[in-house]
Amino acid sequence: MKLLFVASNVMESRGLLRRCAQVRPLNLPLHWSRTGFLGDHEILLTANGAGARRAAAAVDAALASFRPDALVSMGFCGALDPSLAIAGIVVATTIFAGDRAFAAESPVAAPPHHLGPICSLDHVAATAAEKRGLHSTGAIAVEMEAAGVAQRAQTLGLPFFCIKSVTDLAGETMANDFNAVLRSDGRFDTIKILASSLRHPWVRLPELFRLRSRGLLAARSLGDFIADCRF
Repeated sequence: MKLLFVASNVMESRGLLRRCAQVRPLNLPLHWSRTGFLGDHEILLTANGAGARRAAAAVDAALASFRPDALVSMGFCGALDPSLAIAGIVVATTIFAGDRAFAAESPVAAPPHHLGPICSLDHVAATAAEKRGLHSTGAIAVEMEAAGVAQRAQTLGLPFFCIKSVTDLAGETMANDFNAVLRSDGRFDTIKILASSLRHPWVRLPELFRLRSRGLLAARSLGDFIADCRF
């Protein structure tokens, strides 16, 4: 089976890369891409920035040289369900995107995980209040790319999976304004983030270090989960 994995940044793929064989770069017009093998599956890993538009563009670019049997939106998410813990795995049953909803499939066999709807937004859900509002829709997690991948899968008539790992909790409000530093290429402006954090170093800098540490944990749990799935 040929699987196309779409993430927003390279860190989200690090855990899966360590479980892959024969990994090599692929010359695609994306921020980052690698091809290789995950067990019996031939895979293409891509990262092309945050947001549905960037994720959809990753699928379009990959199709020029890779014909997948299924599309997988993978990466980090924010918890909406208070029971979700850092590095917990969420597998979507449905993607809510504005007034649209996309069905998502679940791996046939998978390690323990949380199953439920995921909200896909065009911005970072940064406050506990916003997360509570999103949770009231029935969604258990929130992210930014799945809707773009789901829409392409629907158009192509391909199976769609969405597998995410938690990096921020339902009751947390972010001190750093990541929406203000999101560039048009889907990348967060590191210089602006650091400059802003230095204006409130006692609150914002620890959050950056904490998110980095959580990202490493989430990437490892995500990679291990996917490697142990049967699609």
